[in-house]
Amino acid sequence: MDKGWATNFVSAGLVGASYSIDGIASEVLRSAGLFALSGAVTNQLAIHMLFEKVPYLYGSGIIIDRFESIREALKTLIMEQFFTPEKIESFVQSQERTIDLTPIIEQTDFTPAYNALVRSVMDSPLGGMLGMFGGEAIIGKLKEPFLEKIKLSTIEISQSESFMSALNTHLHQGSSHLTETIESIVVSRLAELTPIMIKEMLHTLMKEHLGWLVVWGGVFGGMIGIVSVFLL
Repeated sequence: MDKGWATNFVSAGLVGASYSIDGIASEVLRSAGLFALSGAVTNQLAIHMLFEKVPYLYGSGIIIDRFESIREALKTLIMEQFFTPEKIESFVQSQERTIDLTPIIEQTDFTPAYNALVRSVMDSPLGGMLGMFGGEAIIGKLKEPFLEKIKLSTIEISQSESFMSALNTHLHQGSSHLTETIESIVVSRLAELTPIMIKEMLHTLMKEHLGWLVVWGGVFGGMIGIVSVFLL
């Protein structure tokens, strides 16, 4: 059973039980039960009004009524807390020294570069002379050593100070564009949300904790009820 309704039943049970006994105990039990039931029901109604529109009750259904404001607040929260230009810049700086293109270069097929080299050689005056000695077949023996050398050279270039400096400069220049891109993605995704989706999302997130509001409303209401018996 839902903890909120369980609190209501326990509170009502205390009121019912108070009529089976006499004296001050009856008054304490009845007052505690009534105040507890009042607190629990009031909190339960307030929670219901938060998500659902109740006729003639002004302010109910605020999540649906304030849907646009909530959606804008979500966008502001995401952009200001997670994707500020400063935080993106800080992330880029933290990644500067960890960029390693070696794995990518190792898996890259440099055969097109070799083929372009062969075409250049064969189209040059040297190509005619090589044709007398077997043409491309002679150059073909150099393919594997060439591919290995060009990979090593490319890795060396990617690790050079000048290359890393140029790459990091480009990343810094692109951080502002990255912020704009992220914001456009957030805005487009939030635009897909409907009032019902927002309501269900918030209700799912808060359901467990909202139930405890009813329980504590009953507990504190009961305590106030007991105190009131001795004060009046």
